[in-house]
Amino acid sequence: MSRPGSGDDGTVTDPEETWDLRLYVTGRSPKCLRAIENLRRACAEHLAGHYSIEIVDLVENPSLGAADQILAVPTVVRKLPAPIRKLVGDLSDTDRLLLGLELRPPEVPRHDR
Repeated sequence: MSRPGSGDDGTVTDPEETWDLRLYVTGRSPKCLRAIENLRRACAEHLAGHYSIEIVDLVENPSLGAADQILAVPTVVRKLPAPIRKLVGDLSDTDRLLLGLELRPPEVPRHDR
């Protein structure tokens, strides 16, 4: 079962649906750079142009993290589609990233009889 507006492979099929993502980082640390790269790659592959990514550097703008209650970085916040979702880390675990952003439905365990 896939989420409404998505194909069986987790890609967005609704041309009206746009994903609004905000990635909070601190400077150009290796972990933050990996998070930027991993998020861009996952979005390009699974959202096919139906997304926007805003990168917020908390070193330059520390007050911007207050609205989303950012306690750790890197953190990605999915603003749209609702509900808001947050993931912390370098986003290198693609399955966790896709599940966390609800780009892929959770796998239902199969019970063989």
